[in-house]
Amino acid sequence: MSHPASPTETDPASTRPVSAPTTSRLRRSWSIASRRVLAPGEALTFTALKLRLIGFPAGLGSAGLGPAGWALIAVAAVVGGLLRFVRLGEPHSLVFDETYYVKDAWSMLQSGYERTWPDNANAAFIAGRPVLESNPEYVVHPPVGKWLIAVGMWLFGSDNGFGWRFSAAAVGTLSIVLIGLAAWLLFRSRVLAGLAALLLAIDGHHLVMSRTGLLDIFLSFFLLAAFVALLLDRDDGRRRLARRLSDAAADGLGTVTAARPALLRTGPFLGLRPWRLAAGVLLGLALGTKWSALSFVVVFGLMTLLWDLNARRLAGIQHWIRAGIVKDGLPAFVAIVPVASVTYLVTWTGWFLSGDAWDRQWAAQNPSTTWGWIPASLRSLWHYHLTAYQFHQGLSAEHPYQASAWTWLVMGRPTSFYYESPAGPVGGCDVQKCSSAILSVGNPLIWWTAALALIVLLFWWIGRRDWRAGAILAGVAAGYLPWFLYPDRTTFFFYAVSFEPFLVLGLTMVAGRVLATPRTADDGPVPVARRRWGIVVIGVFVAAALLLTAFFLPIWTAEVIPYEQWRLRMWMPSWI
Repeated sequence: MSHPASPTETDPASTRPVSAPTTSRLRRSWSIASRRVLAPGEALTFTALKLRLIGFPAGLGSAGLGPAGWALIAVAAVVGGLLRFVRLGEPHSLVFDETYYVKDAWSMLQSGYERTWPDNANAAFIAGRPVLESNPEYVVHPPVGKWLIAVGMWLFGSDNGFGWRFSAAAVGTLSIVLIGLAAWLLFRSRVLAGLAALLLAIDGHHLVMSRTGLLDIFLSFFLLAAFVALLLDRDDGRRRLARRLSDAAADGLGTVTAARPALLRTGPFLGLRPWRLAAGVLLGLALGTKWSALSFVVVFGLMTLLWDLNARRLAGIQHWIRAGIVKDGLPAFVAIVPVASVTYLVTWTGWFLSGDAWDRQWAAQNPSTTWGWIPASLRSLWHYHLTAYQFHQGLSAEHPYQASAWTWLVMGRPTSFYYESPAGPVGGCDVQKCSSAILSVGNPLIWWTAALALIVLLFWWIGRRDWRAGAILAGVAAGYLPWFLYPDRTTFFFYAVSFEPFLVLGLTMVAGRVLATPRTADDGPVPVARRRWGIVVIGVFVAAALLLTAFFLPIWTAEVIPYEQWRLRMWMPSWI
């Protein structure tokens, strides 16, 4: 058995120490060393194993984000926060589906579950005089997102848009930090971490969803957080594998020549992995926001298992498939599926504690001799879920802004959340015909180039077997492909916010190649002219994206502008 060598503290050609190697020199040393064949004992040292499993020697991405990296992400978060919080209370009305989720959130704040509202309740609610009825309301979405909307109203009141949109804006801003961290864990580049954060901060689709009291921005946040947790678990698990193998080898238990080679046949158990448990909790919260998170539970679970299988293969484990399934796969299943399920049930606490929420007494009214051993509350909740599932399956009512999933990547039919035509002059409009709109269209440059980047990522994943491209594509596939299974269901473009962060990460990965950042530590030095060319291209791209954000901002934030200015921003007939 042979393994590629690890970078050491010595010159590859001698045993003399090398003091303070530069980054380029370290890369050259790694490249030379990676082509050597090491003795089994040396290959099973912690340094060699960690390099082989994680891929970056000291000085090439292993030192952490550092002050500079965090500063870039913080700047992007400040920009995104300003875009999300300034004029957050405008318009002072319930826009689009806020009429459901915001009022449901207020109802839950009062009684722990959703109750019915009288006809024409919006005007009274906006005026700060909400009047709830005593009957339970039938709703088809879980409670987490509505509880989060309720937090904003508890803090800032229910009589203003800032209160019922605060949580969405806060979570949208935190997502900017999360995507920066995800980009760092994927690419080990501070520049790319800041770029990913900035692109998400200035995109209009994510901005609109962050300024509206709907559920989807919370879904997107929890899914992105779960992805970050799994990336952290990937590094943590590989460090554990490297440490346990190297410790065993040092004790004479794991080398090929030892009398007890069992450790290299199957490898060690890696113990409790807290980041994977955190991912299970976060996926449970995502499910507790919208059921569409279920596809992410499946895809992310398979993804983390494949990472572990490959880690054992790279470490030299002989039966890496069997060992990975038993020693990694089964613990991963327990950490994700049962943990997510329990978390999901906990999110229904308000419903469990009530006595008259919708279907709460269904089991008592429908006794069963077959399933009577199951607690009545769980049987009632199951029936509730069954009817909600049937509702979703049969949801095919026509809507003027419905959009087939085929059109999402090109933004063929963005959703209009709000449109008014106030008579001018008023506000920032000094002509007679004015417009105030909220359209969930993204920044065209970001979205259309991100769609093209997916094609590049597909080639990198298949041709180069780049795990990062595969991870990003997995996130897009989990959020996007399931909608093609329901061609007759009424769907909307804003559903795409669940996988939008992965589109941005894909675009960032391609930008990294344009900037000539190394894919791995052995890419070698980059010619100066090539690097300058990449900086110019990405600089122009970012400047153009910023200008487009400034151009489209009025129709993302309900500014009052002349009708002709609104019309100028309708680049496609289908946007109207």
